Amino acid sequence: MVNAFVKEIGLRKGELPQVPLETIYFGGGTPSVLSDSDLGKIFEGINAHFDIRNDAEITLEANPDDLTAAKIKELRNSPVNRLSIGIQSFRDSDLKVMNRAHNANEAERSVKASQDAGITNITADLIYALPDQSLNDWRENIHKLIALDIPHLSSYCLTVEPNTALAKLVREGKIKSVPDQTASDHFKVLTEETAKAGFEHYEISNFAKEGFVAVHNSSYWKGEPYLGVGPSAHSFNGTTRRWNVSHNINYLKAIHEGKSAYQEEVLSTNERYNEFVMTGLRTKWGVNIDRVGELFGSDFKKHLLSSAESHISGGRMTRNSNTLTLTSDGKFLADGIASDLFIVRSDSDSHH
Repeated sequence: MVNAFVKEIGLRKGELPQVPLETIYFGGGTPSVLSDSDLGKIFEGINAHFDIRNDAEITLEANPDDLTAAKIKELRNSPVNRLSIGIQSFRDSDLKVMNRAHNANEAERSVKASQDAGITNITADLIYALPDQSLNDWRENIHKLIALDIPHLSSYCLTVEPNTALAKLVREGKIKSVPDQTASDHFKVLTEETAKAGFEHYEISNFAKEGFVAVHNSSYWKGEPYLGVGPSAHSFNGTTRRWNVSHNINYLKAIHEGKSAYQEEVLSTNERYNEFVMTGLRTKWGVNIDRVGELFGSDFKKHLLSSAESHISGGRMTRNSNTLTLTSDGKFLADGIASDLFIVRSDSDSHH
C-alpha cells in the first residue's frame, strides 16, 4: 500500500500547480499505524516530485491509544510538525457510547506526552450533543482541553450515521437521540467558552489560538486545489472533483498497472457558486460579494444579495461593505442559511 501511495504521487504530480506545497495531511483512517520507515518512504516520494515550503504545515492524525512514547519519538524525528489527536471526549461514558478504543486517561496522557516530546502544535477533536451528556459535562470537556493548552480545536455535533452500532442502539431505544435544542445549547456553550479562553472561531467547527489557524483546513474552505492520494482520497483542482476507488485491492491493482483509479465530476457553474457560498459562509472571512460577480457573473451576484436580505434583517447575517458573514445566531444554522442562497436549477436551464 505504501509503495502504491508513492507511485500514485508520481503518476498524478501534474495535477497540482508547480508551487511549493504549503500543507501535507496524513488523515482519514489511522495513519499513526504507519511505521517510521513507511512514513519516510512517503516523504521521499513527495520530495521526488514536489518542493515543500520550509514552513509547510505537516499534520498526522492519530488515535490517543497509538501515541506511545516510542511512536511520539519517531514522529518528533520525522517531518511531521502537527498532530491531530482524535480525542472525541475526556469522559469515559461518552467514549463508550462512541465505541472508541481509548479511555479518558489515555486521551490526556497522549496530549501531555506529545507536548513533553516537543510537539506543541496539536489539534484535538471533540464531539458534542451526545446522549446523556449534560451541558455541564460538555462545559467540563471544553475546560479540560483548555487546561491542557491545546491550541486548536475541531468540534462537531454527533450525527447518527445509518448502519452503525449507534444507529442500532437509538433504534432499539437503548440510547436517546438528542433534540436540536440540546445541540444548539451545546454549540452556544462551545462558542462562549472557547472565546473566553482566547480562541478565534474562524470556521463553524474550528477554533484556534493566535497563530494556530489550520493552513490545511483553510485551503479547503478557500477553494484552493489539493491532491488526495490513496483509496477513497478526494482531490479538487478548482473545477473538477476526483475521488479514488475505495476498494483496496482495486486501488492497488490500478496503481500497479500505472493507471489512476478515480472517478470525477466537473462542477457546473451553479455547483461552483453554491460551493463557494457554502464554504465562505462557514468561515470568519465570509463570502466576498464582488468576487461572486467576478467568478460567476452579475446574475449570481444579484441572486446572492436578494436571497441574503431576509437573513440580514433577521439578524443571522451581516453585510460589511463587500462581505457577507454569519452572526453568532446564524452560525448554528449555517447549512440551512447557505442552502437558501443556493441556485437550484440545472445549468442547461440557465443562460450563464
